[in-house]
Amino acid sequence: MKFTNFYKNVLIVLIMIFPLGLMAQITDFKASKPLNQLQQKFVDLRFGMFIHYNIPTYVNADWPDPEASPKLFNPKHLNADQWAKAAKSANMSYGCLTTKHHSGFCIWDTKSTDYNVMNSPYGKDVVKQFADAFRANGLKVMLYYSILDTHHKLRPNQITPQHIDMVKQQITELLTKYGKIEALIIDGWDAPWSRISYDDVPFEDIYNLIKTLQPDCLVMDLNGAKYPAEGLYYTDIKTYEMGAGQRMPKDSKVMPTLACLPINTSWFWKTDFPTVPVRKPQEIVDGLIKPLNDASCNFILNVAPNRDGLIDDNAIAALKEVGVLWKNTGSTKQLPPLALPIISSNIAINKPANSSWSDDMNIMDFANDDNYGTSWQSNGAVEKPWFEVNLKNEQAVNMIVVAEGKSNIETYALEYWNGVDWKKIFDGKNEDRIKIHRFDRIWASKLRIRIGKSKETASIAEFQVFNERR
Repeated sequence: MKFTNFYKNVLIVLIMIFPLGLMAQITDFKASKPLNQLQQKFVDLRFGMFIHYNIPTYVNADWPDPEASPKLFNPKHLNADQWAKAAKSANMSYGCLTTKHHSGFCIWDTKSTDYNVMNSPYGKDVVKQFADAFRANGLKVMLYYSILDTHHKLRPNQITPQHIDMVKQQITELLTKYGKIEALIIDGWDAPWSRISYDDVPFEDIYNLIKTLQPDCLVMDLNGAKYPAEGLYYTDIKTYEMGAGQRMPKDSKVMPTLACLPINTSWFWKTDFPTVPVRKPQEIVDGLIKPLNDASCNFILNVAPNRDGLIDDNAIAALKEVGVLWKNTGSTKQLPPLALPIISSNIAINKPANSSWSDDMNIMDFANDDNYGTSWQSNGAVEKPWFEVNLKNEQAVNMIVVAEGKSNIETYALEYWNGVDWKKIFDGKNEDRIKIHRFDRIWASKLRIRIGKSKETASIAEFQVFNERR
């Protein structure tokens, strides 16, 4: 990763905020491993523990009142070592804790808001206890963080620069106070239920901040519902929330993947958890861990501590049985080489589009509507179809991504209009369904694809244009 002006500016800000002793721990901007190796390492971890524990634990609901009082958070026997030993008993490799869920309560000693655990009756940093306990038990540490924040009104149509500053401050705290964080799992962003886009809270800024603070920290955004399985859009790892019906397509390109489910009937602890049967250990092993691992997918099982801060006996017993039935046998199959994830804003969304003769109901506007469920489709009579997007004025561009519909486009040319002539960017063969083209920065007002050969009638779900930061 290059030490660009962006990173220098971030470093200057950090030096102003943090003491020099702490800064010495976070100023190594060079990642120890390329991203592909970090992705392989994550998949090889195979199995871990999700820990949904936060103020929802105390209100019998996954989404509590945004004004729920910090006084509710009052565990009597919180023991993160019990959580870690339970994970160890199941032969898990890591844990991941909900530092802040959708209602905005922070369970660490944050300076960004008073709505945090230090102002609760408990008054201790839970994130620190979790990180210390899991490391002491030989387990790796990951953290969960929600962008959606109903308490602080970080929600659709109300986002301010102050909200974005708060997100950056909170992520900076989490990645500078608790040692090495293997991954940050982000939620509540670009989801149909959160409606916060990657432009409302700029993904590229947040991604680069994370990589500046901890270059080896994987960024996982729980956005598997929207983006095609074959492309890494706005995440280092493909993610699937199985409880929401998300599944890996069996015929998709092999990707580094995470899938999650709770051992109980929901994510946060409920009053009936001690008496309702948990997920069966044999089902966890044979129906989840093994087949998911075989598909290069790491499985994270949620185990929710109760209001005392302890995992219930029935879940403890099930985890021990999982550990009898399953062992981590080491490396999974080798992942194929993958392009870097797409992290920038798509500047082609809803820009004027044009094309050769279209299928009647699938006209050109469907190819840049930010919806992968719709497509522009050529009329079958057209021998050399083309699609074009008009940016309206000259803009800097250094990446084009063509996300196919169902056409299996094989050969094509990409071109840009420089104000005088059409200039070639690419002309050749690429059979990937998500066709990623990175190139030196150009200035263009229009871009187009001319399709040569296609196994089926040519169709494009999304024609995307980016000026990514490099």
